[in-house]
Amino acid sequence: MSVIAFIPARGGSKSIPNKNIKLFCGKPLIFWNLKELQSSCVDEIVVATDSVKIKEVVNSFSFSKVKVYDRLCENSNDDSSTESVMLEYINYAKLNDHDTFMLVQITSPYSQTIDFDKGLDVFENHDSVLSCCVSKKFIWNEKGVSLNYDFNNRPRRQDYKGSLIENGAFYISSVKDIINSKNRISGHIGVYQMPEYTFTELDEPLDWIIAENIMREFILVDDLKNYSNIKIFISDVDGVLTDGFKYYNENLEESVKFSTHDGYAFKLLKDKGLLTGIVTSETKQIKSVRFEKLKSLKTLDYFYQGVNNKLSVVKELCSELNIDISNVAYIGDDVNCLKLLENVGLAACPANAVDAVKNIKNIIVLNKNGGEGVFREFVDLFINKL
Repeated sequence: MSVIAFIPARGGSKSIPNKNIKLFCGKPLIFWNLKELQSSCVDEIVVATDSVKIKEVVNSFSFSKVKVYDRLCENSNDDSSTESVMLEYINYAKLNDHDTFMLVQITSPYSQTIDFDKGLDVFENHDSVLSCCVSKKFIWNEKGVSLNYDFNNRPRRQDYKGSLIENGAFYISSVKDIINSKNRISGHIGVYQMPEYTFTELDEPLDWIIAENIMREFILVDDLKNYSNIKIFISDVDGVLTDGFKYYNENLEESVKFSTHDGYAFKLLKDKGLLTGIVTSETKQIKSVRFEKLKSLKTLDYFYQGVNNKLSVVKELCSELNIDISNVAYIGDDVNCLKLLENVGLAACPANAVDAVKNIKNIIVLNKNGGEGVFREFVDLFINKL
């Protein structure tokens, strides 16, 4: 029997236009669940959408398990239920009654591969499974009645077990039970518990900001745990240490803008015993002067300019230092950085990097743009997690 992950992705979103493909931590929101499901034990991932744009975005990821289903218009309205499109697809695909059907919701981007797999483990002993998290909020109704605690004996938070609430991440059932109950869950229901931070709403612009910060704090930075072996930090120049613009005075003399915070970031790395480097395709004298100053302050160890093949140069440096490419952290923003970013142990890019860079697997998309202190942001993120 097969395990199908099913993701409804309607094109119409009133409060946040194009919500399902709006950039979330540098990638379309739908990307995060697809990425984790691709590595899970599910056999097939189906994205059901009525939007050509969503279809194009999903296909651009080239995940091998993913296929797009063009859902019917009558099940794509504001008042259409999720169950209606689930049943539509089950009927269209003629799924086996004993197939496992996992409904995954895009607006819960914190789910990891292990969550999907462990949820399926729980399902082995239940008719259905839903994901929940613990809430320690005290809940009242409009009549002034406390619903989940005795206000006469208010518990301390550390002693209060709280209540389980749905976080909306996923629901698992058999095809047969979905058809019979016309519901995503039924029968003997099991619970897969996830962390409290996984309860989120993505209905308003402020929700988005809060959710992105949670993603960076609890999910994305976990990648840093695997990079304690970083030996050298290397940065691109244009679009990273500068804003990518060139400025001219009345005499047509060129200048560029650097952030002093980035300059100090090199010192912070040296204080931690890390090597530092610059690899750039540019050859402008004004930039050379800036980096020669950093070298004179003994905060920059290596400076390469006029480089066409950045990966080759960094591999040669690694050989010289007797380290591996996985010991390198690098931040870049454009297509000439792609190969290097795809090979280093820790990769990051500014918020305004080109899409091809943002779509690199496991890259950290930072909050700041190039020239605004984004290198310092990368360094601070790394150092704070050491």
